[in-house]
Amino acid sequence: MNAIRHEGLTGRQLRMARRVAEKHDLPATSDFDAVRLLRAKGIDPFQRSNMLELVVPQAGGEQREGGPGSAFNDLPAQVGGAGSGRVQLPQTVPVGRTTLPSTQVSPMERRTREISDIQKDITRRRRKKIGLLLVRLAFFVLIPTFCAGYYFYKLATPMYATDSQFLIIQNEGGGGSSPFASMLPTQFANSADSIATQAYLQSKDAMLRLDGDAGFKEHFTAGDIDAIQRLNNDPTNEEAYKLYKKNIKIGYDPTEGVIRMEVIAADPQVATVFSERLLKYAEERVNSLSQDKRDSGMRDAEAGYDKAVITRRDAQQRLIELQVANGVDPEAVIGAIRAQITNYESLLIEKQLELAALLDNARPNSAKVDGVQGDVRRIEGALTQLNDKMNNATEGHNSLAKQAVTLQLAQADLMNADANLQLAQTGLEQARTNAGRQVRYLTVAVRPVASEEPSYPRKFENTILAFLIFGGIYLMLSLTASILREQVTS
Repeated sequence: MNAIRHEGLTGRQLRMARRVAEKHDLPATSDFDAVRLLRAKGIDPFQRSNMLELVVPQAGGEQREGGPGSAFNDLPAQVGGAGSGRVQLPQTVPVGRTTLPSTQVSPMERRTREISDIQKDITRRRRKKIGLLLVRLAFFVLIPTFCAGYYFYKLATPMYATDSQFLIIQNEGGGGSSPFASMLPTQFANSADSIATQAYLQSKDAMLRLDGDAGFKEHFTAGDIDAIQRLNNDPTNEEAYKLYKKNIKIGYDPTEGVIRMEVIAADPQVATVFSERLLKYAEERVNSLSQDKRDSGMRDAEAGYDKAVITRRDAQQRLIELQVANGVDPEAVIGAIRAQITNYESLLIEKQLELAALLDNARPNSAKVDGVQGDVRRIEGALTQLNDKMNNATEGHNSLAKQAVTLQLAQADLMNADANLQLAQTGLEQARTNAGRQVRYLTVAVRPVASEEPSYPRKFENTILAFLIFGGIYLMLSLTASILREQVTS
């Protein structure tokens, strides 16, 4: 059994021996015992055949493989016609090879050797993976970074930047109760104008104007500029505008109210000329915005005032026409009639009282009674006439009351027109004051000065940035590939 254990049989061979032993009803207690029993019966458990073949003794009386005292020498030799000249005993390796492991190696040494082999294999695989990683890093990160650095250090055309700063000031502010409040610029009062000016300087309109005045396209189509930063020989406005936005950088700081502008060109003098032109455009834009605001405010105020004057003139003319058409004052006539009626009614009451006093006497004087009665009768007739006249004055289409109402409405319209005219005149004066305060002007805080050294490209910073970009792209691709591989294999 010890000799069989030292033969180095594989697990598959032992399982096969166990199955063959069970097939032949051999009482095997273990896989090695199954091999021993099969060999004792002269059966090869590792040959795929259902026929039992007998073991043929080796020619010349040589001992079977395994050496003296081996279990092979104790097996009975049986001769079969079909198996003559063949070795029927189990063989773990082909006969005649000198590379077979020794059967005398101890398990500790074999385990140590296997562990060493495993460690060497792990080291070899790790080195292979590290080598592949370095190759991928070199291909996807280092080589592109080297190309970018080579471009920035050797091929890129030096670009010169001209910086300038300007503010937009207005004569309107919030200085509180100070007498100089109207002369101090507020912090955020000109933010809209500053943003509008910044948007104009970054627009295609400003680019076309700069190209017509200073030759923007012509400068960037020169042959001394590298191919990446150079425009085509006949560039479109869209291509030129894309490069314009890249080389003209404008920023507005709302906390300070300062607009900072950086103009980049291949020649420092050209960059200065571009910057001066853009400052001029900004000043014209500010003046235009200020003039538009003043004109808009004055235009509305003047239109309101002119309309109020025309309305007042029409109301006055209508009142005069009504007065001329009526000839008299209807209200005065009606008042006079009412006064007469009131007087006659008072006089009638007195006469009636006097007549009642005369009639109360036992023997009244007939002459006096007749005279008082005549007075009462005459007064009543006058009152009847006055009431008829009053009714004719207050009734009808062209009555005095109707004329009076029309005159009152005309007078009310004239009063409203006078009030509106006064308000329009006040608004016009206020608009003139506001127009004077709405004056805005551009103040250049930092004048553009030609640079003596190139500002772009920033070689080291751009190379490091390229390395980080390529490294990030490789990292994202590696993580994505790892996740996809894991999802596919799971």
